[in-house]
Amino acid sequence: MSISQAMCTSFKVALLDAEMDFSANTTQTFKIALYTSSASIDATTTAYTTDNEVVGTNYVAGGNTLTISTNPTNGGSGTVAFLDFADTTWAASSITARGALLYKAGGTNPAIAVLDFGADKTTKTSDFAVQFPAGDAANAIVRVA
Repeated sequence: MSISQAMCTSFKVALLDAEMDFSANTTQTFKIALYTSSASIDATTTAYTTDNEVVGTNYVAGGNTLTISTNPTNGGSGTVAFLDFADTTWAASSITARGALLYKAGGTNPAIAVLDFGADKTTKTSDFAVQFPAGDAANAIVRVA
């Protein structure tokens, strides 16, 4: 079992098939779910799963809803298109997570990307926050080069 940070291959296909809408007027909902070190999620992950999802105080299966903070853009220069999500927090939680899955909620809950935290991250009745890197072409989690 392992978690490997990656843009999911099925997400790339979904982009080409116009199944994902990250525009300012989207009605689609995007979420982030947390996973234990026993999870096996990587570039081949195709959809949200409850297998080895975190269980803990103030964590609800399926995770948090994400807010797009930077709609798809090229950042004003270069050839990289990207989007950015606002940071998300599980308040006053008791959670241990090794990684996360970004996905589109609804239908088959298709996967977007896997985040690898590098090690278990634990909270005990404190905030568990996922902070997305600065929304720019070099650091955004969701970017197409």
